[in-house]
Amino acid sequence: MKVIFLKDVKGQGKKDEIKNVKDGYGMNYLIKNGYAILATETGVKRLKTEQEENRLQEQLNIKECEKIKQQMEKLTLKFQVKTGKTDRVFGIVSTKSIADELKKNGFNIDKRKIRLDNSLSCLGFHEVEIELHKEVIAKLKVQLVK
Repeated sequence: MKVIFLKDVKGQGKKDEIKNVKDGYGMNYLIKNGYAILATETGVKRLKTEQEENRLQEQLNIKECEKIKQQMEKLTLKFQVKTGKTDRVFGIVSTKSIADELKKNGFNIDKRKIRLDNSLSCLGFHEVEIELHKEVIAKLKVQLVK
């Protein structure tokens, strides 16, 4: 029996995959519990239209992230930090503080999307990467001043 998986099933198939399974397993477990549907002509057509809609939605998300990236790369965040005698910064500027500062500027970015290669612990300009989408990464300028 051919089925279209609606959800990932460990060891059997992934979402939107069409696969042959044994009749009893397909009817009594997969279809009954909502993990799959029969792979009929209408089911396959529905799957293809759903995949096309998902692809179009993904393209719209990428375009929107590109616009946000353009706006974000024009921005320079300034942080005033305490320093010692040799201009060494006490503490570091964390991803949470960068996310809070971005929120003040109108960008709602999760702190887990901010990538810091090394800690911001010296004065001057630093470049921070922000993952807006898997394919869109913005480079933000951060300045640390006394």
